[in-house]
Parts: sequence; C-alpha cells; structure tokens
Amino acid sequence: MSGDEKAYLFYMLILLFFIGGGFLYGNREKLSTTLMQAAIWVLIFMGVLIGYGFKDTLQQQFAPSRAVQNGDAFEIVRGADRHFHLTLKVNGQNIRFIVDTGASDIVLTREDAARVGIDVDNLAYLGRASTANGVVATASTVLDQIQLGDVVDRNVRASVNGGEMFGSLLGMAYLNRFSEISIRGDRLILKR
Repeated sequence: MSGDEKAYLFYMLILLFFIGGGFLYGNREKLSTTLMQAAIWVLIFMGVLIGYGFKDTLQQQFAPSRAVQNGDAFEIVRGADRHFHLTLKVNGQNIRFIVDTGASDIVLTREDAARVGIDVDNLAYLGRASTANGVVATASTVLDQIQLGDVVDRNVRASVNGGEMFGSLLGMAYLNRFSEISIRGDRLILKR
C-alpha cells in the first residue's frame, strides 16, 4: 500500500468516526436500532474500500484489455501485471496482445496465428528475432484485417514466432499507425 493510499484510508476512517459518532449521538434514545443500522453502514463502507483496493484486479476480470474509444483516441488501462493489454479483432477473431514498444513488428504466437486462419505448419520460418529468451525463428505473413474499435486496417504485415511465447505482441509496426502515443499514469492513449 502506497503512502497516498494509506493517507486516503486514514482520512476515510476519521470521516467514518465523525459521521458515525454524530449519527449515534443523534439517535441515542433507540440505541439498538441505531447500532444495527451503523453496523450495516460499516459493512457497506468496508465493501466500498475493498472494491476500491482491488479495482485493477476486478477490472481485469470483468473487462480485460478493453480500449475505450473517444473520438479518434483510444484509452487502454494498465493491467494488474503492469503491462498494457489490448484485444484486437484479427481476421474476425479476438486476439489479446501485449502492447510492446520494444517490438518492431506485430508478432503472433503459433496458437493465435492458427486461430486467425494462418497455416502455421506450412510457413517458412526463415527470419530471426532476438528476444529475452534468445534467438527465435520467425515467419512473415500478412493479416487480412485488424480492427480496433471502428478503425479497420487491411493487409497488415506481421510475424509468427516459431518459438514459445507468453502472448502475442503488438509492436511498433502497428503502433506507428497512430499519430500520437502517450502514457498518462496507468493509461495508454493512442490517437489516430
């Protein structure tokens, strides 16, 4: 818990103490009913605090890698793993990417490539890429269509990784299609 979060929690507890004390004082004649109502409000307050504390986890569970479109801009919230994830429709299939500004290309795992209709067993893995796990073989391909919100790009070059990957990467070949890329706190903003 960061210093700001501790200060926020302390502030909320003091606020609860004063509001609760005033409520109890005002209803001192019917104390049993008042205590029951106060207990209910404490439970509600604690539920809100817990929900706020786990907001990133809950958001990833209920709305993973969603981009919110506002005009010509897309806003992506940083995931619980501290990476930006983005789900794009590739050849009609939803594919979850890790946004990777260190990657040159769009790089699909073999599994994701097969899901979008690429025959991964008949690709020519002639390229080489240096990764954190060493040098891997890659194959070039062209994706018929990539869609983010209402923006559709056609005939997009990509690579298929011949090795093991933890997820497909959305590299600069795609990100450069945007006029502006910025990170503001836990939000990535892509502007067309």
